[in-house]
Amino acid sequence: MPHLVSVLWLALGLALLVGGAEVMLRGATALARRLGVPTFVIGLTVVAFGTSMPELATGIGAVLKDQSDLIVGTVVGSNIANIGLVLGLAAIIQPVVVRAGVVRHEVPMLILVTIALVIAIFGGSITRLEAGLLTLGFVAFIALTVYASRHLDPQDAAIAIEVETQDNDEPQPKAAICLILIVLGLGAMVFGSDRAVLGATALAEAIAVPAFVIGLTMVALGTSLPEVVTTVMAAFKGHSDLAVGNVLGSNIFNVLCVVGVSGLIGPLDVPELAIRRDAWMMLGLTLILLPIMLTRFRISRAEGAFLMFAYWAYIAMVGLGWSA
Repeated sequence: MPHLVSVLWLALGLALLVGGAEVMLRGATALARRLGVPTFVIGLTVVAFGTSMPELATGIGAVLKDQSDLIVGTVVGSNIANIGLVLGLAAIIQPVVVRAGVVRHEVPMLILVTIALVIAIFGGSITRLEAGLLTLGFVAFIALTVYASRHLDPQDAAIAIEVETQDNDEPQPKAAICLILIVLGLGAMVFGSDRAVLGATALAEAIAVPAFVIGLTMVALGTSLPEVVTTVMAAFKGHSDLAVGNVLGSNIFNVLCVVGVSGLIGPLDVPELAIRRDAWMMLGLTLILLPIMLTRFRISRAEGAFLMFAYWAYIAMVGLGWSA
């Protein structure tokens, strides 16, 4: 029975995280449109940030509850899931065409920030100084993104993400309604993060599994649901480049914003297992994106199947050898 209660709290928390992110995202997007912010800029910033909000809320909640290893597991697991599961699934649904700008800019940027996170992880903990540098990187990323959106052709930009809101010609909600949606969404995520962390840690203790492993698997997969939904819908609609932008943008935000902001609240503990196994998996999947995308600037169904297989093989390895 205690196990069931823990699972229910975890499920409720994840549902509130995902639902709250959706409500917050709709409110923020509508407000940005009402204020005259270009759709492209919204996609570059609000959408990528919105789909990473569950990870951020979970991270802050984990640090406040002295479960910082949970957020390290969540970010590493989420980034692995975004590449292996989300991008792999999108390519299986329909081969993903990759714009040249992605290979030139966003993929190298993701590789760079992933290497930075791996270096920090190898230190055994992520200090406030390292978290501060990541946060500064996040601010620089936003600034460069907004600058690029105003000086580059949106058709060739890497992170052009479809926003499912009303068309610009349709009446937009009043600013007060937008603010209410944002507050409600954030409130749901705060409460959801508290319940998710509570459920995850209680479940880990009940079944004698480290909280880090729960973060790598159940929490990471749950907080990746916004990316899964956004990417799959984009793939079915034939907007394969949007799927790539969603994955790359979310992974960059996870490293720079989620780890950075969470680490500023308190130092993040890194389990030994993350150094020996999980950081390498995250880095390996990130590095393999470059040669895959350089092949005719597309991700084929076979390559998507390989990414999917790599993800589930990794999950099986975690499940069978988490105590190794």
